[in-house]
Amino acid sequence: MNIIAVDDEYHALNDLKSIIAEAFQKAGITGVSISGFDVSENALEYAKTNQVDIAFLDIEMGGMNGLQLAKCLKDTYGKTNIIFVTGYNRYAVDAFALHASGYIMKPVTVETALEALDSLRNPVMSKSEKRLRVKTFGNFEVFADGKPLAFNRSKTKELFAYLISRQGARCNNNEIAAVLWEDKDDTQGLQSMYRQLVVDLTRAMKNAGIKDVLVKEHGHLAVVPENISCDFFDFCAGKNVNNYMGEFMTQYSWAEFTNSYLHKKYSK
Repeated sequence: MNIIAVDDEYHALNDLKSIIAEAFQKAGITGVSISGFDVSENALEYAKTNQVDIAFLDIEMGGMNGLQLAKCLKDTYGKTNIIFVTGYNRYAVDAFALHASGYIMKPVTVETALEALDSLRNPVMSKSEKRLRVKTFGNFEVFADGKPLAFNRSKTKELFAYLISRQGARCNNNEIAAVLWEDKDDTQGLQSMYRQLVVDLTRAMKNAGIKDVLVKEHGHLAVVPENISCDFFDFCAGKNVNNYMGEFMTQYSWAEFTNSYLHKKYSK
């Protein structure tokens, strides 16, 4: 499930993200990705390449206000649930004219956030069965609904492999480029190739109908482990440890460090 929070006040935005996370935790809902933006235009750019299920929007913001942003989000993906967060009640009529799912008065609390989540116009269903399966022990392979996921480039597959190896940690662009092209200097051309890989990876997931697996935010990229079935993730959680036979992503040299770690952990 992909959530965004938008408020042009830095501290208010951080508070809102924390409250949303706590609300989902209290509701027992997992597999949630929450991205925060203090500029409406950045949130809209993010929504163009990432399906947004729920958007918590402040209304009075510099530049594009919350009402304008809500309309653009609806135009981008019609089933985005809009929840307005504001210190004023005078916008209620305009808000609900946009078919908002909620209108929360500041200060936001976990309770008011939960009430809004219980009244979504477009319920977001969480599937217990994960459609994306990743095999890391031995060669790295990716399957969507049981079929191999098609990547246009081998480097795109390697990019996804590295994100999997980081288990959901946010990786910045320079870090990833240094791993994928360890023998090349960081140039504009290299960064251009990296951006092409990100586009290709996003397209591969979209073509397979896979959602809520990638998180792209402010020059960083990550996966959402909760939405992926992966032997490596299971191993690290103490599950199915016998599946590891001493090999991890054997086609990638940079994976040897992680393989050494797994070997030591398994040997104990």
